Amino acid sequence: MTSRRKNLLNRYRGKKRVVLVIPACLLAAVVGFFVGAGWVALAIFLSWIVREVWLSNRISYRPDADYVYRFDEQLEALPVDFSDGRLRLASGAMPNADDTLILAITVCSTWAGRLFDPDVMIEAEGEASDCQTFERGAKGMRYLNLTGFAGALRGEGVRLRGRHCCLQDTPQLWRAAHPDFRQKRLLIVAPHADDAELAAFGLYSQARESWIVTLTAGEIKTKHYRRMGFDSVEAARIKGRLRSWDSMAVPLWAGVPIERTVQLGYFCMQLPAMRLSPAEAVASQEAALADTRFFRAFNRIKLESDRDGVPSWNNLVADLREIILLAKPELIVLPHPLIDPHSDHVAADEAVREALVDLAWQPEVLLHYANHIRGTDQWPMGKTHSGVALPPLFKSVGTLVPWVLSLDRSRQIDKAMALGMMHDLTTPLSSVERRRRVLRRVFAGRQYSLYGSADYFRRAVRRHELFWVERMNSKNPAG
Repeated sequence: MTSRRKNLLNRYRGKKRVVLVIPACLLAAVVGFFVGAGWVALAIFLSWIVREVWLSNRISYRPDADYVYRFDEQLEALPVDFSDGRLRLASGAMPNADDTLILAITVCSTWAGRLFDPDVMIEAEGEASDCQTFERGAKGMRYLNLTGFAGALRGEGVRLRGRHCCLQDTPQLWRAAHPDFRQKRLLIVAPHADDAELAAFGLYSQARESWIVTLTAGEIKTKHYRRMGFDSVEAARIKGRLRSWDSMAVPLWAGVPIERTVQLGYFCMQLPAMRLSPAEAVASQEAALADTRFFRAFNRIKLESDRDGVPSWNNLVADLREIILLAKPELIVLPHPLIDPHSDHVAADEAVREALVDLAWQPEVLLHYANHIRGTDQWPMGKTHSGVALPPLFKSVGTLVPWVLSLDRSRQIDKAMALGMMHDLTTPLSSVERRRRVLRRVFAGRQYSLYGSADYFRRAVRRHELFWVERMNSKNPAG
């Protein structure tokens, strides 16, 4: 969302509050005259609690609708038996330990599931249990992630138990077999500092060779820095420099040398504007800059566009072509343009595809991730260290091929520490958000991460990393 659209939306919401508050106050005065001010005060307090706990959740879709997924034909449907709460393989091919396993099942929230988050407990003999969570009031087709439970499914089965929800109908188990992508040479494309860590820290920390390119400095939204006494331009520049440093330094925690990380220094939320006018320079919204070299100070790799520093789409595409030819990635990891709606993320996918046109080196696979989901900022639902169910999807985006990487506890902790080094994820919460968290914890049992205050610590530090596979069928010279 552009700054102009955001300002207009905030202005509209402010006017809407005024329009609603004035009649409400008049109604309260009239009712209070007849039934007593104490009862009115109690009703107002309870209404405020309901609003803060249940109506400020930022879910803008109907939770009683089916998720819509179409899987590619390369996924195998495995016959299962589901009775007495236990899921067993009925017959056919047995899944391997690292296979991606997705279970389509109908979930129906109970009355309590409208007040508390509905969970599905996944338990197996000899395996660590899991808990996967859906939105309150969930009703319809949902997709559990059973990756890591192949051994139990081959044996005594997996017990599925709903909490604040019930599981209905006969489920369908899907199996996707993939090579171990960790054995490949990969390039992570991150629109902003921290996108690589949120989506793929577990992957790039284990890959045979990892490269990371961050497209923007992430210099906007500087309220925290302006409180330190900086003016708006100074605040944007210091924030951009810090996030540029983060994008270079944090991968060292995973063993990625700084010589294989690049910060391109383009400006946050400006990639779509660059795309519309490919040859024109598009300046920062807040930092009073029209030169990418300001945020490239920590780069060890020199690029052709360092000669002029013009923040244009043509330069961005040329930068990506140069980096791909240097890194020769077998996999490129980037946002999914249809599942992740963030405008910079969509533009990142477009830039990579344009860079690959007629390029001498082509990747074998594009691995897509989604750090933002249309309709909610709560996904993955549930608590830190739990599994990742498939995200809400209500419109077909074509056939999909999921790949799930399981992370052990130590890898999850390393990921949490990496996120803790990102300056943008350590900004203190507003007083409103702190208050809402306390109320949600007390009244709705909502749990938040102990690793950090940003909600990304809850959402990203999980036992799974989820990607979508797109095969390129490329043929490259040895390299």
